[in-house]
Amino acid sequence: MKKIALITGATSGIGEACAAVFAGHGYRLLVTGRRADRLQELATRLKHDYGTDVLPLCFDVQNRSAVEAALLHIPEEWQNIDLFINNAGLSLGLDPIDKGNPDDWDIMLNTNVKGLLYVTGIVSKWMVRRRSGHIINIGSIAGKEVYPNGNVYCATKYAVDALNKGMRVDLLPYGIKVSGIHPGAVSTAFSEVRFKGDAARAKNVYAGFTPLSAQDVADAIFFVASCPVHVNINDLVIMPTAQASTTQFFKTGLDAA
Repeated sequence: MKKIALITGATSGIGEACAAVFAGHGYRLLVTGRRADRLQELATRLKHDYGTDVLPLCFDVQNRSAVEAALLHIPEEWQNIDLFINNAGLSLGLDPIDKGNPDDWDIMLNTNVKGLLYVTGIVSKWMVRRRSGHIINIGSIAGKEVYPNGNVYCATKYAVDALNKGMRVDLLPYGIKVSGIHPGAVSTAFSEVRFKGDAARAKNVYAGFTPLSAQDVADAIFFVASCPVHVNINDLVIMPTAQASTTQFFKTGLDAA
């Protein structure tokens, strides 16, 4: 029987790359996202390219009622989730705490922390019932080291790191694996979202070095998910070779090819 994976935030970046990787390895997929058109396009493409079953679920993880309405009404067979990738997340703004936008704070906290909890609360119950499963939480190097003007975003990713450890303890008696993946600089739409559509500013973040790609991170996630049943990768930090910490980069001064 094919394994089932649930991936939140699957319409772009790391989530989209994970969807393709796991579909390519024969998983049936539940994919979630806020943009119905992109979600349906992804589902259609995965079915066409890999011949796998895909169930798209359109909701915003910030909205607890929407999360419950979508997940609690899926067919029972789809509840047998083997792998859950908690990927949905974002950053907004890059300001010191005294100049931050409280609306941005709310969205980051509601998405990166509460949204992760809303989905995990439901999926973990299904896994406990089966006494089997693997939860992979996508954190960030920002959850290991605070950087200037990253205040609230860093706080949300520190929370993900703490929740990852707490889940591991709580779910240990049920044989459920829990892993944290903490990428450094990844070239996705992340910075464009952070800078609210300012593509030039977003591009400059990655100037002068070669960042990780979404595919790099997805490949690492597949490795973690593919370990034998008695092996769990608790915590994995993955960085570009040119990055030593949240603030230290070796840059050539030229755009990386």
